Amino acid sequence: MRTLVLAILSVLAVHAAPPLRVALIGLNHGHISGFVNGGALVPAGPGWNRPDIQIVGVVEPDRALSDAKAANLHFKPEIYFPTIAAMASKVHPDAALVFTSTYGHTAAVLECARLGIHVMMEKPLAVSYKDALAMARAAREHHVHVLVDYETTWYASNTAARDLLSSKAIGEARKVIVRDGHRGPKFIKTPPEFFSFLTDPKLNGGGALFDFGCYGADLMTWLMRGEVPQAVTAVTHRFQPDIYTHVDDEATVTLTYKTATAILQASWNWPFSIKDMDIYGSTGYAKTIRSNQVEVRRENENEPKVAQATALTAPNDDPLHYLAAVIRGEIQEDGSLSSLETNVIVTEILDAARRSAQTGRTITLPLKD
Repeated sequence: MRTLVLAILSVLAVHAAPPLRVALIGLNHGHISGFVNGGALVPAGPGWNRPDIQIVGVVEPDRALSDAKAANLHFKPEIYFPTIAAMASKVHPDAALVFTSTYGHTAAVLECARLGIHVMMEKPLAVSYKDALAMARAAREHHVHVLVDYETTWYASNTAARDLLSSKAIGEARKVIVRDGHRGPKFIKTPPEFFSFLTDPKLNGGGALFDFGCYGADLMTWLMRGEVPQAVTAVTHRFQPDIYTHVDDEATVTLTYKTATAILQASWNWPFSIKDMDIYGSTGYAKTIRSNQVEVRRENENEPKVAQATALTAPNDDPLHYLAAVIRGEIQEDGSLSSLETNVIVTEILDAARRSAQTGRTITLPLKD
């Protein structure tokens, strides 16, 4: 009962605050459809309006794209702006949600930081470690928050698995395997503007390696509490070169730590969407099952047990609750899955993985940007 009361009070606290005024920057990222419905932001699915969020501006320099999106986004023409500066001077948002290509994140963050606007973007943070460091410098200089949204951040199963590790219920982490992928952007029918940047090595950083490898790098950095791996080894493949001509569609990345290893499996070739994680500890294991269950087996147990993960509560239950709470100083972002600190390390891992795949060598960290 006490847990239920706290959850209700948490939700009421979120909705008691004035709406967070947000601007959308870029319309070419397919994940925007999961956030926007009839002019109101939603965390998932249609029909759930968000009184805690107010969209005050949309920045999209490609007028043809903005016109094409207008029909299903239902934004009024007066909230469209060609530049971030023009938007900021007119509507003064609290934060920006960035839906550009990954390459476009750097310019968006640098401009928003200069204008004192906090930022949350769709994963991953950047196409290179150098760009990630530039964003971190801008965030520090201008005292803004820069956060990264991953679908798996809001999985109760991942939090439950980490809690088991933190409490030593399965001992010390020794090996972690993270699997993330689906049939590929062509087969899930991503919009053309999304497909074009996902398959461009400059705009996306890579193919499946960056698109899905980032999830495992993010989770592992969080599990290891910000520890940077000693070395990164990656192998990538292009199993469908007629579709993905310039980027990989399959990647396997091995991270070596002082006391643990991780294997990140990223794919655009799997028969259906998979996002799960296995943590093998010194005295047991925890395996996530979808977003809400965990399979656990401890030493001296003959069979594993599957448990329902405790549901996450606001502000840690969705990206917009979290963004508002960080901006308002209600919670600290240090070391979280969405934090800039974590995601600079994620980018360092991805950059090293790309170099490893290109050269056939293991890359030692830290990188020299």
